[in-house]
Amino acid sequence: MSTTKLAATAAEPEIASETIAEGVDDEVISSNQRVFGGNLGLLMAALCVLYTSFHIFVMNVYPLEPWVYRLIHVGGGLALGFVLYAARGLPDTGEDASLSVTERALTLGSAVLLAVAGGQLAAMWIMGDLVTTGAPATKHLYTFGYPLIGGTLLALGASWSAPTRRRTTLSWADNLLSLAAVIVALYIIIHADFLRIRAQVFPHPNDMWASIAGIVLILELTRRLAGLALVMIVAVFIAYGFLGPWLPGVLFHNGYAPARFFAFIYTDNGILGPTTSISSTYIILFIAFAAFLQASRVGEYFVNFAFAAAGGSRGGPAKVAVFASGLMGMINGTSAGNVVATGSLTIPLMKKVGYKPQTAASVEAAASTGGQIMPPIMGAGAFIMSEITAIPYRDIAIAALIPAILYFVSVYFMVDKEALKHNMKGLPRDQLPSFRLMLKRVFLFIPIIILIGALFMGYSVIRAGTLSMAAAAVVSWLTPTKMGIKEIFWGLEIAARMALQMVAVCAAAGVIVGVIALTGIGTRFSSLLLSLAGQSQLVGMMFAMLVAIILGMGMPTTAAYAVAAAVIAPGLIRMGIEPLTAHFFIFYYAVISAITPPVALAAYAGAAIAQSDPMKTSVESFKFGLAAFVVPFMFFYSSEMLMQGEWIDILHVFVTALFGIYMMASAVQGWMFGRLNTVLRVITLIGALGMIKGGWMTDLGGLVIAVVVIAIQRGLLSPRTITRGMD
Repeated sequence: MSTTKLAATAAEPEIASETIAEGVDDEVISSNQRVFGGNLGLLMAALCVLYTSFHIFVMNVYPLEPWVYRLIHVGGGLALGFVLYAARGLPDTGEDASLSVTERALTLGSAVLLAVAGGQLAAMWIMGDLVTTGAPATKHLYTFGYPLIGGTLLALGASWSAPTRRRTTLSWADNLLSLAAVIVALYIIIHADFLRIRAQVFPHPNDMWASIAGIVLILELTRRLAGLALVMIVAVFIAYGFLGPWLPGVLFHNGYAPARFFAFIYTDNGILGPTTSISSTYIILFIAFAAFLQASRVGEYFVNFAFAAAGGSRGGPAKVAVFASGLMGMINGTSAGNVVATGSLTIPLMKKVGYKPQTAASVEAAASTGGQIMPPIMGAGAFIMSEITAIPYRDIAIAALIPAILYFVSVYFMVDKEALKHNMKGLPRDQLPSFRLMLKRVFLFIPIIILIGALFMGYSVIRAGTLSMAAAAVVSWLTPTKMGIKEIFWGLEIAARMALQMVAVCAAAGVIVGVIALTGIGTRFSSLLLSLAGQSQLVGMMFAMLVAIILGMGMPTTAAYAVAAAVIAPGLIRMGIEPLTAHFFIFYYAVISAITPPVALAAYAGAAIAQSDPMKTSVESFKFGLAAFVVPFMFFYSSEMLMQGEWIDILHVFVTALFGIYMMASAVQGWMFGRLNTVLRVITLIGALGMIKGGWMTDLGGLVIAVVVIAIQRGLLSPRTITRGMD
């Protein structure tokens, strides 16, 4: 989905003149996003503030029953999403077309049916006439179930058939879709006590129609915000729920009645399960944290600091991208979104100092993607892993440290050698922020420090995230861009808009998780993995890598990891692989699918900014992120890489792996202390893999190869000197 940057509507106080990153924190407006003005704009802003504030209040002050909380999270997200995001791209200007006869008829029909369903729901609640367990199959079916699904489908048809209108125009069809989302959520909330018991056994037809309407709405918003790929994957899993009796071998199951299937999906076994649990707590909390950094312009300071520190070195803007995009990507948790946000600044500057357009886009994509493997936040990945595995968050954050360092060091070496090969310079010092001035504002890192400190002091993730969010506002008071009430509301508002994609994606992933739980395909797939691998852990890891990458190509990291963990991780663990290693392995490949051809979403986002060929950009981003394809096998062979073992062994593995990463970057770029010919590149790569593996003998072999290659490049070793030595 194409994106354009529009200026943030919040007041922007005057800042120091010595800045290069001005505007990097401006809101990114999607091509199909509506932007309202006047009273309507104020109303939508108030609803967004209320949505974010509700989550923060419930997480910190007044906990709600999990089903109720998650249903409000999903239903409220859907309601906001349909009002704010159109079914297709919107123009900024032009005349609005009037309603066509088809659109008018569909909208009117939908409004009548949803009014009937909503009225019946209100009557159920006011009069206490709920659809109790054992109620007749036709009870309220003609006044609730059928009107709800009919009104939802008619509104969807009206939305699709409507002509393109301006960003500032409200859509009646999309308003009706929002109403349908509210009705679905309220129905399940008031019937939750019954559904917990009957959804898996003998659901009422109204349960089924409410669930189907909810799933349709989730998939439509997912299509609008994340594209068709995830929708198609979910559709395949739904189809599998009914086609099982006709499928062979491990895919076979006896099939399910539609009522049981769909009602089961809309419980805590599916949509309201672990993926929505994560999105309604950790993800939305850290999106709010990122929004506060954006509203306070602290995020802009991070980028300026990186430019002041590294912008003047050779290939400076590329090195800045490695640091700044990694830091911002860690917080906002979306590779493509971070490419659009920071890449709009770093990519043109990389081109300015000599990087080819596709190289500039590739560096930005690789760095932004790597942010999701960088502790302590890991784009919410650490929290999801902790929830799934029951491994304490602190252990996961510590284990992630060395692999993340190796990845970013690898990308740094790659861009440095690219600059060396082409004799690139950095940006002139007079075009960069003053490093002395940046150091005076180093206190702006306090929110990150508080987050890390609170987590390691034993505070809950929610409490630590809330404290760091408050700290982002407080430290801004020491700068010219103070966060007052207006800016705090602005942060809460943009947090809601930033969260909507993850709300839809995690709910859609919940459909897949529900199908896996109902059909048992995860267990059978684990058995298949064991038989195909022939009890070879390495072969099993290769299969796991391929599945995680394929899933990740079609969906954001959060959803890809959750699904892959449900399908693959049990099999790897049954093969004797430690749970932490198995889940980290899957998570890494789900992350780097964003830079893996042929569907590399982060690389494509960078290519759009750099005006480069998307496929060539994805291939080159794969090259820059090559370490991420090697690192998981490193910690598979050496558990010390995940901080497991004695400190001397951990230090040994870390140091030799760093040297191996340097050799791998040299081999890939064809440059060490000068150009490497093809033979030396192959030899260097062999030495790199030896150093990376972690054994003493392989390390020694890699070190010998490195010494030989360096000696050849320095002219200390040549055919003539070898011949003389033989004499």
